[in-house]
Parts: sequence; C-alpha cells; structure tokens
Amino acid sequence: MACASAFTPTLAAPTVAQRRVATGAFAPLVGPVRPMKARAARVVVKASLKEKALSGATAAALTAAMMVPEIAEAADSGLSPSLKNFLLSIVSGGVVLGVIFGAVIAVANFDPVKRT
Repeated sequence: MACASAFTPTLAAPTVAQRRVATGAFAPLVGPVRPMKARAARVVVKASLKEKALSGATAAALTAAMMVPEIAEAADSGLSPSLKNFLLSIVSGGVVLGVIFGAVIAVANFDPVKRT
C-alpha cells in the first residue's frame, strides 16, 4: 500500500494535447447518423374464390372432426404422463452423460499428458 501511495502523486492525467487519436482497428465508427424509416408491414393475400372455399371447407371439416371424442382422442399423442416422464428422464440422463464425456475429452485435449 505504501508503494502505491508513493507513485500516485507522480502520475498525472493526460491532458487534451497529450491524447492520441485512435487509428486503424481501434478507431470509433463515425458516420452520418440517419434515422431509420419504419417500413409498413402489410401482408396482402391474393387467393381465388375456389382456393378460399377449399380452405374454408377444410377448416370446417377439421373442426367438426375434433368435436367427435373418438377422433379427438386418436389425435392425442398416445403417451401416458408417466411414460412421457420416463422417456424424458432417459433423454436428460443421456444429455448429462454427453456433457460429462464432452468435458473429459475437452480437458484431455487441452492438457495432454506426454509420456516418454
């Protein structure tokens, strides 16, 4: 601490005349500042009457089909919550093992042991 306090009075802050102008990669980006114009986001969909009728009929058929309980149940994934949790635990265990093996390989490549 005494050493740092001994040098503190001798160091002076650089004045404006002593400061260097940054060049090359350290130069700040200076350019004209222009405000960006906001673009109007407008989506125009052009479809024929036949295409509109077909898409409407398809949407109506799917909506009606989902009202029937058997079809709605068949559309479900078919996995019980316990099976889903079991599969997720297997996947998460694999991810953990992958991270452990990756860390071991990274350390082995970073600090190789040279035997003679």
